[in-house]
Amino acid sequence: MSDANPPEGFEPANFSPGFLDHGGPYFLHARAEGPRTVGLRIMPHHINYQDAAHGGVLTTLADVALSHAVFDSEQPHPGVATISLTTNFLAGAKLGDWLECEVSIDRMGGRVAYTSGHITRDGAPIATMSGVFAVKRKGEPK
Repeated sequence: MSDANPPEGFEPANFSPGFLDHGGPYFLHARAEGPRTVGLRIMPHHINYQDAAHGGVLTTLADVALSHAVFDSEQPHPGVATISLTTNFLAGAKLGDWLECEVSIDRMGGRVAYTSGHITRDGAPIATMSGVFAVKRKGEPK
C-alpha cells in the first residue's frame, strides 16, 4: 500500500513536522457539529508482529484526535499538552483499514480541557478514549 487513499471529504492534516510524520499520514474532515474527524489509513509501518495495527498507533491516533479538537476549538489556537490519556481497545485493525476518530470536548476550563471519543473501522467502534489536556492560551504566564 503506497499511499493513504483517504475517503472523499478528508484532507491532509498537515500537522507540524516531527513525531506525527512517523505515525501518519493523518487526515481531517469537517463535521456538521463538533470537532473535525481525524482519519488514518493503516499502512505497513503501523503493523506489529501479529499483522495488526500496533496498539501504540491507535493510542497515538486517540491522542492526536483529542488534542487536535482542543487546539482547533479556539482562535488563536492554544497550546495543548496531554495530562492524561485512556484508551480502551475493543477490536483490532489490519493493513488497509480506514479508521476514523470522532471526538467531543466534554468540558473546556480555563487551563484544562476534558475530552472523549471513539475510533471506528467501517462504522464499528474499535476503541474508546478519554483525555485531559493542559491548555495554554497566548499571553498567559508560563
